Amino acid sequence: MRLVVTGRDGQVAASLLEAGQRRDGIEVVTLGRPVLDLARPDTVFDALAAARPDIVVSAAAYTAVDQAEDEPDLAFAVNAVGAGKVAEAAARLGVPVIHLSTDYVFDGTKDGACVETDATAPLGVYGASKLAGELAVAAANPRHLILRTAWVYSPFGKNFVKTMLRLAADRDEIAVVADQWGNPTSALDIADAILHAAALLRGDEAFDGYGVYHLAGTGETNWSGFARHILDTSARYGGPTARVRDIATANYPTKARRPANSRLSTAKFTAACGWVAPDWRQSAQAVVYRLLTGETRQALSA
Repeated sequence: MRLVVTGRDGQVAASLLEAGQRRDGIEVVTLGRPVLDLARPDTVFDALAAARPDIVVSAAAYTAVDQAEDEPDLAFAVNAVGAGKVAEAAARLGVPVIHLSTDYVFDGTKDGACVETDATAPLGVYGASKLAGELAVAAANPRHLILRTAWVYSPFGKNFVKTMLRLAADRDEIAVVADQWGNPTSALDIADAILHAAALLRGDEAFDGYGVYHLAGTGETNWSGFARHILDTSARYGGPTARVRDIATANYPTKARRPANSRLSTAKFTAACGWVAPDWRQSAQAVVYRLLTGETRQALSA
């Protein structure tokens, strides 16, 4: 089975490459600019056709949440038009598409975990562009899995775990928002879930579970709780640590508004695909360990 992934430099793409190397019968190919550029729709079909996918994983995205407020045209070009072109190309090639989306399609006002049927109401350009992308993907290819995830981190790229470890190396105290809640999600777990789902899609032409799903780590916390777990784990492994001071969102202003509640229920994905994410603490501990002791240690400064 060959998975062709858009977004060569992203956390999920890197995690899929690593996971694919450990599994027999799976080949993961990543595509990025300039060969495949979502801001240039004319590149999409030829790049995917040349890669000969069995399944397309649509992971490339414009993810600069605050910058999107100043670049709405680019955000929509990549996250909506570009994502739709990827799904359309997959349909023309006769293969399913697995598309990654985000908790930012919700406004964060619900009391409790969001389910797939909850009303969407993005707070900013990034969320609105990703929601438009979901609609474009669904319209272009009926054989789609749209996976909304949240608070993604990994040993690769830029993310909250690496930021906390880097700051702790230079500071005694770090102020972290305590009134935003969600499910920290390891891209390593996302990759495992995608490969699990891809096997179902590839192995059963009659699969009837296409649609929108939530895919996130098991358990919930706020950003400051996440930070404390990261730094406590780091301290146990002899890495940098610091005190975490709780602050309110109002004391950490950003150009784009963030959902106060990013908690996602993953029950639908579990029922359809038979996969459950590990507890977020377990997955975060594994990533911190790798960053401090493994080959990715130098990536802390990246």
